[in-house]
Amino acid sequence: MSSEHHEHHHSHEHHSHERESASGPVLTIRAHSGLSGDIFLAGLLCMTGTTPQQMEADLSSIMPELAGSVQLVRKEVNHIGGWHAEVTLPHQHEHRTLADILALIASSGMSEGGKELSSRAFTLLASAEAAVHGRPPEEVHFHEVGALDSILDICLSCELFHRLSPSLFVVSPLPVADGFVHCAHGILPVPAPAVLELMADVPVRPFPGEGETVTPTGMALVKALGAKFGPWPAMRVEKKSIIYGSRVFENAPNGAIFACGSPEEA
Repeated sequence: MSSEHHEHHHSHEHHSHERESASGPVLTIRAHSGLSGDIFLAGLLCMTGTTPQQMEADLSSIMPELAGSVQLVRKEVNHIGGWHAEVTLPHQHEHRTLADILALIASSGMSEGGKELSSRAFTLLASAEAAVHGRPPEEVHFHEVGALDSILDICLSCELFHRLSPSLFVVSPLPVADGFVHCAHGILPVPAPAVLELMADVPVRPFPGEGETVTPTGMALVKALGAKFGPWPAMRVEKKSIIYGSRVFENAPNGAIFACGSPEEA
């Protein structure tokens, strides 16, 4: 779910996800070069051990037209192997409002927990975009592939996160760079305005490259899923994966590390 078109809609934080089961695993994302919808998706597919068959069933339950649109593939950057979510989406000319997307989520075959998290992420996106453009969230439109891309990334990631139900979710401070991004509104500085809007209370650190490191979808997911920020949590690592997004930054570490396991006493 590569390019996240920046018409996406972003918003201020609501309450972090308190439904985590006390007995659930610990999940951490160490974001070396940022976070995007496709990085989240690939990482959660690896952490949940989702089979291609299960993924197809999940995609079809969200929207039948998403069936067959994702493949988890091996990818190498600087001779280091990792995983990448390769996405091929059908082209649609629909412009969807927040109400359209919330209705689509409500009528989908997702779990109740997955629906709740997805709705929260899209509401955050719409509110942030609305704040940037000075209009009510109801008037924000998610355009064409951008909308389908976000529906895929957000809904499948939220369904997988709900399935994992971590008792603790910790993300490293997010790497942020200067530069610009091309989007439907033209050339924008990074962080894109919607990401900037969602950045309140989020710890960030400098990144030694240039360009978009954190996308609106990535930031909305971090907030909707109730991430805490900080160093590696005390845990016994049981699953781990190096995940690559679509961007490759020169002379800078690429990708993100996902690790999942049982809590350990610090």
